[in-house]
Amino acid sequence: MASRTGAHGNDPYARELARQAKEHERARKAAELEAKRKAREEKLAYEAARAQEAVDRTSVAEHDAEQLATLLRAAVLDGRPLTFDALTQEFVPSAFAPTGRTKPTREPRWSDFEPEAPRGLLGALGFGRRAYDAGMEEARKRFDQALQDHAREEQKRTAKLEKARVRHDQQNREEAARIDGWNAAIEERHNAYRDREVEAVEWFIDQVLAASSYPHGFPKAHQVSYQADTGDLLVQVDLPLEDVVPAARAYRYVKTRDELTPVPRPEKDRKELYASVLAQTALRTVHELFTADTEGVIRSIALNGHVATIDRATGREVHPCLITLQTDREEFGKLVLTQVDPRACLKRLRSLISPNPYELEPVRPLVTFDLSKFRLMDSLDVVAGLDSRPVLMDLTPTEFEHLVRQLFEAIGLESVNTQPSKDEGVDAIAMNTDPVMRGLCIIQAKRTKNVVPFETVSALAGVVEHKRAAKGILVTTSWFGRASEAFANDHGRLELLDGANLVHLFKEHLGLNVIPGPVPPKSRPR
Repeated sequence: MASRTGAHGNDPYARELARQAKEHERARKAAELEAKRKAREEKLAYEAARAQEAVDRTSVAEHDAEQLATLLRAAVLDGRPLTFDALTQEFVPSAFAPTGRTKPTREPRWSDFEPEAPRGLLGALGFGRRAYDAGMEEARKRFDQALQDHAREEQKRTAKLEKARVRHDQQNREEAARIDGWNAAIEERHNAYRDREVEAVEWFIDQVLAASSYPHGFPKAHQVSYQADTGDLLVQVDLPLEDVVPAARAYRYVKTRDELTPVPRPEKDRKELYASVLAQTALRTVHELFTADTEGVIRSIALNGHVATIDRATGREVHPCLITLQTDREEFGKLVLTQVDPRACLKRLRSLISPNPYELEPVRPLVTFDLSKFRLMDSLDVVAGLDSRPVLMDLTPTEFEHLVRQLFEAIGLESVNTQPSKDEGVDAIAMNTDPVMRGLCIIQAKRTKNVVPFETVSALAGVVEHKRAAKGILVTTSWFGRASEAFANDHGRLELLDGANLVHLFKEHLGLNVIPGPVPPKSRPR
């Protein structure tokens, strides 16, 4: 009787299948282990990368906070104020670098065209001579044509190159002339600056303020006004909002949630750093202006620091003053700015600081706009002499200007009229004395039956810039064209009041039922 063997003992095929199954299982398990290993490594690498991201973001937050904490010190140690010499430019002629072929190509060579002469016995006996002569003739023609083509192409190349050279030289001359003109203008402004001409001083101060480099989030808006007879400079600068201070002092990576979580900066620290930033910015501005004024034309500086924001209670745009100071060159020069506490330093100077700048609590500026730059005149009471329903076109131009001034007084603005001669396009000055909305407005009144020309509107924009006014208001008994309205909207600091607006304003603020000029045509001029 045959002995029993295993299920696969005598079956080679079955044994091979079993071996392959075991090999496959070992490979599967090895693959699973490798996949798990790679997954662990990838997870660890990902977590390390996220942790490093938290470290990097923390470094950025710390760097930003350090920049804010050293605004003043860094500017003082930098010691590179803007000067008139720094504003000049140096002409460095550009090298001639033409495009395309600049070097001549190789002339055609006869050896490239010459046919091969008959060789051997046949050549010696003169066989093939006729074909050779014909080939020579054809080769000469092709060679001559190649020479002509080469000469023509070379002529084109040299002409193109010469044209490019002439154009390049012309560009160099134009750039040199531009730089010469720029430097001459800078020198002219510098001489005017030494002579304390207001326009030159204010222009240079604008350049100094614009060149001052601050971290991201700092506004660059400013206004300046210089009094040549006294050497006093009034500067209004926009300060950053509280969000310039990083809300987080660090970042942590939470692996369980795969999140980068900010570590909030304590509210007390944020408020203290923000108050320090405002104080440093004020001191730094004064320092940069006194340092840049190497001619000594500025005797004293009054600075008002505002913030442009939205009132959280009303939703309206506001521009409160948070810091105001006044100091002269001698007093400020005694300060060691690299060692002062900015807020304590400001308190030592003639200054007012918002007790709660984080809540935009304003202070009243120590120095405001100087109206002495305008030619003012005594006011007339036009309202008292008007009928119950006056026709504005029946008034004289002077009466209309004074009536407009009385209107703005009734609205709540301190207003004065300018002298009718040499008024530089200014008929009245209005001042908003509210400590938050303070600002100088230039008013121009046009009593006319026709559309106000666009040139009048654009000219007022120029006066607004020249007088450093917050707003320009053009009042008319007639109407404005669409181009004027679009220009005023784009400018942002122009207000156009036509006859229809005047009817409502006089009724609301003076109780007058006025009759303006003619109504605009249905098809308004563009």
